[in-house]
This record gives sequence, structure tokens and C-alpha cells, in this order.
Amino acid sequence: MSPVMTGPTIDFFSHSVAQTRRFGFRLGQFAQPGDVFCLEGPLGSGKTLLTQGIGQGLDIHTAITSPTFTLINEYRGGRIPLYHIDLYRLHSDQEIWNLGLLDYLESDGLSVVEWADQAKRVMPERRLWITLRHLSATKRGILMQAKGPRYIALLTSFRRDAFGG
Repeated sequence: MSPVMTGPTIDFFSHSVAQTRRFGFRLGQFAQPGDVFCLEGPLGSGKTLLTQGIGQGLDIHTAITSPTFTLINEYRGGRIPLYHIDLYRLHSDQEIWNLGLLDYLESDGLSVVEWADQAKRVMPERRLWITLRHLSATKRGILMQAKGPRYIALLTSFRRDAFGG
């Protein structure tokens, strides 16, 4: 099935772990300093896997792991820095503010925020919001919603690169 792109939204399927990682790779290739990718989805839906692909697309060769316990992993050495942020264990605005989240969101690198739905009220208005959902043991639904001209252009380029046309 072809992806469905309606305005600033694209909805498609990933049929395997490798394909989810490849979609992330393509996103990483289009990332620019200051970009914010917000990820949401249940445990095991592929958020960290997608982020691993994004890191590969940024030409980061370090193993990318979930920052569930450290909250933030910084990866340098690629085209731009990757700030991999996990809000799963944070439950209040105060905890989010104490993390220094805004410093990362306004930085020189790409911020990828897992469990971003825990902090919707502090996420920038202009962003790429990615929702992953379980469809089967290996199949995932991926919905990307672009807010702002930069992210609409990024999503258009991603669609052309990943699916042609």
C-alpha cells in the first residue's frame, strides 16, 4: 500500500525492523540543526529503532541506545549533533523544566524526543510529530505530521525519497 499524504501529514506502514530503521535513516539525512522530531507510541512500537536509523542518516557511528534511565544521550561526530531525549519517566512540568529540555530544543543539533506526548505543552509549535503504532509483531503504522514550513518541506522531501514521486 502506498503512503497517504494529505497536506502536512503522511501515513504509511513499515513491514520490518530493517524498514523502520531505513525510514529513520532517510529522515536523518534531511535533518538540520535546530530540528525537533517528537516521537510517541506505546512501548516496543519502534521509537528507539527509528532514532537509530536517524543517527545513521546523520552519519553517527556510535551505537544509539534508549536513554530511559539517563534521560538524555548526546551523540556527536556526525553531520550534526543528535540529542536523544526520553521523557518516559518524567511526570510533571517541573521535572521536564529541570531536565533543561528547552536548551536542547533550541540547540545546534537535532533533538529527537521519545514520549514527547508527556510534554506537548512545552514542545515547539514548529516540529515534526511522529506517531508509531503496533499493527502486528513486525508491522508498524507510522504517522508523520509536520508543523511549520521547514517541516512541511522536510516531509515532502522524505516522501519523494522514501516512496518516489
